[in-house]
Amino acid sequence: MLHLKNLTYHPPATPAPILKNINLELAPQELGLIVGLSGSGKSTLLELLAGLAERTQGEIAWGEQELDAYDLQYLAGLVFQFPERHFCGGTILEELRLGHPELGLEQVKATLSEVGLDHLSFSTPPHVLSGGQQRRLALAVQLIRQPNVLLLDEPTAGLDWSIRRQVVKLLEKLKQHWTLLVVTHDAEGLAKIADRSWRIETGTLKAIDINEQLSLNKPS
Repeated sequence: MLHLKNLTYHPPATPAPILKNINLELAPQELGLIVGLSGSGKSTLLELLAGLAERTQGEIAWGEQELDAYDLQYLAGLVFQFPERHFCGGTILEELRLGHPELGLEQVKATLSEVGLDHLSFSTPPHVLSGGQQRRLALAVQLIRQPNVLLLDEPTAGLDWSIRRQVVKLLEKLKQHWTLLVVTHDAEGLAKIADRSWRIETGTLKAIDINEQLSLNKPS
């Protein structure tokens, strides 16, 4: 289980903390959903959990093991918003093997199968894929590392409604085997597959019933 206890992030250059006393628990094979507006701190929280920034205080643990930034770089996999902009490999195979040249073809094929891309040739350039396929490849890039927790920043951003629905269905399938933490400003579609949900405002996290909130926000 992922545990956050009193997690605070206050860079020296900012007058106030970006994140304040964040507490969160997420069990294995659950999908946690954090909803917040731009600038609320949700992407910063994922960067801390991915080991890309160092917390000011508080604890991050998986089970009984407290984790530092170095540990998190190996135990967490972060899929950025618009991940296709970060592709570096000339082919699907190169993209999946970046930093991991030892990965065998069977492992590559199994990972592509998990995200529904096993019908594609390993030699396919990532830039020729559709938007939905590129999002699937970005998930595969992290899943092939076998992370304890998969972190997703706005996974449906910039997609049309039909591709959004496909991505949501894929995330619902993935949570049968993986632990996922998703941050978004738009919970439509994602809310129905979330096991736990929170709202983040000005760096403060509060547990909510996201489906109840969405129903209250619908026009009568």
